[in-house]
Amino acid sequence: MSDMQINQVLAQMRALAANSGLNATPAQEPSGVNFAQMLKQSLDQVNQTQQASREMAQAFEMGDPNVNLAQVMVAMQKASVSFEAVNQVRNRLLNAYQEIMSMPV
Repeated sequence: MSDMQINQVLAQMRALAANSGLNATPAQEPSGVNFAQMLKQSLDQVNQTQQASREMAQAFEMGDPNVNLAQVMVAMQKASVSFEAVNQVRNRLLNAYQEIMSMPV
C-alpha cells in the first residue's frame, strides 16, 4: 500500500469516526463504546440466532404444529447469513492485522 492510499484510508476512518460521534484520538476512549464489547455482542447475537434456528428445526422435526417449514428455512438462512458475515469480518480483521504487521517500522 502506498503512502497516498494509507493517508486516504486514514482520512476516511477519521471522517467516519467524526460522523459517528466517536473521538478519533487514540488517547481518549469514547464513553460507552468498546470494540471488544461490540464484538462480543455481535458474536452473542449470531449465537442466539443459530440457537433459535436449531430449536425451531428441532420443534419442526418433533411435529410441533405451531412451526412450519417456511419459518424453519428462514431462521436457518438468517443463521447462515449472520455466521457468514461474522466469518467475513474475521477474515478482513485478520488481513488488516497481517498487513499492519508486515509494514516496515
